[in-house]
Amino acid sequence: MELLQSGLKLRQLQIFREVLRAGSTRRAASALGISQPAVSQQVKQLETALGITLFERSTNRIVPSREAWELLRNVELALTSLGRLEASIFAMKNEEQQQVAIAAPPVFGFVTLPKVVATIRTNAASTVRSISGNYEEVGEHILSGRADLGISRLPLDPRLFEWAPIGSARNVCIFHPKHRFSKLSCIEAHDLAGETIVDIDPEFASHQMNFNALRFAGVEPDILVEYDSNGYEVGFVSAGLGVSITNEIIAREYSAFELEARPVDPSALYHYVAIWQRGRTFSNTLEVSLEAIRLAFASNVAANDIARDMDQPALAVRR
Repeated sequence: MELLQSGLKLRQLQIFREVLRAGSTRRAASALGISQPAVSQQVKQLETALGITLFERSTNRIVPSREAWELLRNVELALTSLGRLEASIFAMKNEEQQQVAIAAPPVFGFVTLPKVVATIRTNAASTVRSISGNYEEVGEHILSGRADLGISRLPLDPRLFEWAPIGSARNVCIFHPKHRFSKLSCIEAHDLAGETIVDIDPEFASHQMNFNALRFAGVEPDILVEYDSNGYEVGFVSAGLGVSITNEIIAREYSAFELEARPVDPSALYHYVAIWQRGRTFSNTLEVSLEAIRLAFASNVAANDIARDMDQPALAVRR
């Protein structure tokens, strides 16, 4: 199969990947069930097609160049996507149910994704592949073809993605139920004076917003630990080691930890969406999967509204 106008062929990429995995043309030939000269020839043809030297050659060995390792990363992505395409085509021909891949930040594995998987299993009898990553990585999973759908938040590039709204959220402070904040209806910047804080990594915009509000109020944050992915903070908070600022949608994922939450002032507004690659044609399985994501987020919101109607603590994340 020829992939590009340059004459690049699928078989060349498969052999190239196996050479790097195996560490030699001899072992690659054995794994692929072909001769060692055939492997060497395909690698040389790949180098010619690319115009790049991928291996430094000596008498008894070849050594991958820096360019070879860089190329391998993209080759892995391409071959993985082609593998999923092949499996999808096979399923369609044999009237089998398509596996759906959903990318989302790992924190949604606590509450939301199990609900999504249960609905898909009931209504489409399909299997689900869950792929984790931050919001930027979720977009990359969608564009590379590794994932069919993703859970992310705005803003997104409308030239690359389409999306469906699934929820909006404002900031909340989460804390141990025995914390003094349980007596407050809202947490303001001055309330955090003297509190140990579990905080998101400084590269995130939410970190800057939170800290700007604190310093405007004359409060210098006392940071216990910084984390780079939602979900890590809940262990420290449930152990009573500090408080953390997140948003309502993330806080709902922590119901099993029996924490409490209160609104934060000032606050930002976050818009969560289910996303897919622009122009994607939806199968019945994907339609069911998208609806499953919508229903999972809607049920989380509904449960929180019921708690408010029963006069329980505002935005409590306790069960």
